[in-house]
Amino acid sequence: MLHSYAFIAIFAIIAFGFAVAGPAFAWLVRPKKPNAIKNDTYECGIKTFGETWVQFKAQYYLFALIFVVFDVEAAFLFPWAVAYGQLGLYALIEAALFILILVGGLLYAWLKGALEWQ
Repeated sequence: MLHSYAFIAIFAIIAFGFAVAGPAFAWLVRPKKPNAIKNDTYECGIKTFGETWVQFKAQYYLFALIFVVFDVEAAFLFPWAVAYGQLGLYALIEAALFILILVGGLLYAWLKGALEWQ
């Protein structure tokens, strides 16, 4: 019974070896000439002045997160639209339910004021 998992163990060892070998080889052959300029923080080529910590409103992140969610969900609809001719009534009902859930999420975000850009 244990010999049937030997192939998986060998494959896992090889995969781990590749994952470790790449960065290890890059670490070995990299140029090692550190100096103060190379170790300095790079901020668009100029030194920062004043208070560099700026606090953003969480609403911007929420707006971006809602955009990403609906963008990914729209990507799920493309394969369905391409195969629409071969799909039956069940797939049409499933897609309508999916869109209905998306519209419900959009309505919820709209009513909560998450889409108001201020």
